[in-house]
Amino acid sequence: MTSAETATNVPQDARAERRAKRIAKHIESFTRQHGGSADGVVEYVGRTATRIVLVGADGTWGDQVAPTYAIGRRAAELSGVTLHDSFEGELGLKVKTSAYEWKRMAGIQLGG
Repeated sequence: MTSAETATNVPQDARAERRAKRIAKHIESFTRQHGGSADGVVEYVGRTATRIVLVGADGTWGDQVAPTYAIGRRAAELSGVTLHDSFEGELGLKVKTSAYEWKRMAGIQLGG
């Protein structure tokens, strides 16, 4: 038994699966609200987090953060998201940006 298992008497795999299912529910909610399907990419954010970038069927984008790559990938799989290797090409073209994003991007470029 590992120290994590003995501390709580819950296997690490079971805990990870519960976390993945909890994140998957949020992804499924996003999917329902944005056209019934979504594409996604699981990306490392740093040592302690992974970001699941989502693009709904209507072009709206969002994200979820998971504590590990394995949990993020599992959550995406459980939710039925179509996973891509990178956020380029066709997936990037699906994203619809609003006036808010354009204004914010312009503000950042202009130092605002």
